[in-house]
Amino acid sequence: MSELSIVTTQNVHINFNTAHIGDRILAYAIDFLVKAAYATVIFYAVFNINAFETFFNNLDSDYSRIVFLALLLLPYFLYSLVMESLWEGQTIGKRIMKIKVVKVDGFQASFGDYLIRWMFRLVDINISSGIIGLLTILFSSKNQRLGDITAGTAVISLKNNININQTILEEINEHYVPIYPQVIKLSDNDMRIIKETYEKASATRDFGTLIKLRTKVEQVTGIKNQSGNDIDFIRTVLKDYNYYTQGK
Repeated sequence: MSELSIVTTQNVHINFNTAHIGDRILAYAIDFLVKAAYATVIFYAVFNINAFETFFNNLDSDYSRIVFLALLLLPYFLYSLVMESLWEGQTIGKRIMKIKVVKVDGFQASFGDYLIRWMFRLVDINISSGIIGLLTILFSSKNQRLGDITAGTAVISLKNNININQTILEEINEHYVPIYPQVIKLSDNDMRIIKETYEKASATRDFGTLIKLRTKVEQVTGIKNQSGNDIDFIRTVLKDYNYYTQGK
């Protein structure tokens, strides 16, 4: 296991431990079992449930039957791509093993990144029986398989605390529910200024500055303060920004 150091656009240093290769293998095994269970259900339905079996047998050609089966099995083949896209870098296996795909430059991975990783599974895992993926993980400084190197991603462990120095971020727990999705209109620099101003004003009980800060945030984002308390409002804005931009 190695350490992945990410420097965000505002020089925020975030250190992660890359996922242990054993965790990645177990996550893959769990995902394979999920896919195998789905495929088993599909084949059982097609060849053992009368309605499906009748429909399948009444198709006019072998080609039509192959296409029909291929469509039913699309979730099997697209599983990792769809799950990582929907769950922001996680599949069922990755979530259980508490690991996640992230960009090495500090940004949330995009659909294009997940697509590249998915395409390179053909080389990393399928064609080489996992040997290429295993070797590149072992010899890469950031424990990346070929698909990760190409996509500029890495798989990190969520089992360890993140070390954040001079950060604009706020700690939130896994059950946190955001209130203001409009915070994504703000930038890292905006949030740095907001947090610095908020902390100084709170420490000195400068309520006039807090009112001005709350008013400015409302004007820029279109958010309406639902708490009625300026301190609670700004704290919630900081946490919500962390939630939406850091993949919590």
